Amino acid sequence: MGPEQVGEWVLHELPRLNQAILREHAPPELLTNELNERVLACLPDVTRLTPEQAQRLVVHLGFAGASVARHYQEHTPGGIEHPERAFVPLSVGCDLVPFRAYFAALAEHTGTGHYDRDSYASLVRWNVGTIRVSLYGEMLAELPGVFDDGHIRTYTGTPGEERFFVLVKTGEAIELAVNCLLLPLVAEHADLIGENARRRVRDATVLLADLRRLFLDFASLPAEQTMAAEVFMDVFRQFAAHWTPGDIPPSGALDPEALKRDFLLGIAEPGYDQQARRLFPALLEAERAGIGDLMSGPALPRRLLAEIGSDESALTEADDGDLRRLVARHPALVDWYRLLAMHARVSGAHLMLSKKFLFKPQRQRDEAGIGDKLLISNRAGTTGMTETYLDRLTRARQNHTLAALRPVLIAGKPENTPGQAIHSGQEAAPAVVTELAG
Repeated sequence: MGPEQVGEWVLHELPRLNQAILREHAPPELLTNELNERVLACLPDVTRLTPEQAQRLVVHLGFAGASVARHYQEHTPGGIEHPERAFVPLSVGCDLVPFRAYFAALAEHTGTGHYDRDSYASLVRWNVGTIRVSLYGEMLAELPGVFDDGHIRTYTGTPGEERFFVLVKTGEAIELAVNCLLLPLVAEHADLIGENARRRVRDATVLLADLRRLFLDFASLPAEQTMAAEVFMDVFRQFAAHWTPGDIPPSGALDPEALKRDFLLGIAEPGYDQQARRLFPALLEAERAGIGDLMSGPALPRRLLAEIGSDESALTEADDGDLRRLVARHPALVDWYRLLAMHARVSGAHLMLSKKFLFKPQRQRDEAGIGDKLLISNRAGTTGMTETYLDRLTRARQNHTLAALRPVLIAGKPENTPGQAIHSGQEAAPAVVTELAG
């Protein structure tokens, strides 16, 4: 079985085996044996692959490795404490290269700086086909995958898993479009109050509103059109097991575009930059570099205030009259405020999804005396973020740099600004189109 044939096995046989093991119709050893004999034995030396082939194989072996890790830890006493032992029976090719060594070499051969285990990048972005985002009929962003077969690889072959992967990648694609609009404003001498900047900020706000609707729509649909909470908690999440103690499993917290947006717009949460850096090993090289650059400079709203000769303290200390006059002199503040407010509302919608599919049902289980899963706790995200911490991040985004303007922007119009309404009512949003192209 060559690298391309591995894809067929992962698409069809791996979900069948996972389902059989989860239903206790087959032992975990069956997966290990099948993987060794039918997949790994025939794989070539990594150096014989192109980087693109290596990327696809990282996706495929990532799903296989996650499956082996999960079943081993759930069925082996002490397996959770020693997850690396799951891979001891697995070897690759004629030279019997240990599975994890082969995977690490494969990840390096992609040329992307991929982690030495499965990651958000391979599980979501590379797995799902290319997604394009357009606004006003103009394509703003394209988030490619590494497959053009129209398939989405999953652990158990269920439509719910496919829908969830598409949801997450669609969200990242919209975030990429937002960041494509905002990143040019990071340039050293960029004008943040001119018409070009205002147009970019307004368009970014429209895109974020669409992202929020994406989350709300997913939450409002019945379970048979999304994924049941118990399936998310007990089946899907449990494949995010450790491969080695202390490694970083795949997680939505590793969405690089969301991290970039936080550092572009600012987030007043102590230690947030350290939390982001803790995730760096599981990001791609370009993502680490891009996020690191944004972390090293002031957020755009702070630069905006500096450009108009103000700062956050001055806003906080000003009375309503002073704030209205400031907005009248610099109407771009309205656009920036709306962007930051929508950024916070997106955070609230994402938190609502987390509560619906994870935290609330786990609280109900705790109250009923059912308890938690031993492998992957449902009391926190896979990178350890608790509900309390996510609540705090959402509040930090709500208390953004321009939050002091909230009373006057809600109240009505600033003085001496003809035709510039600054109330917080929603305007009719132009169509944002997201297209799954492959």
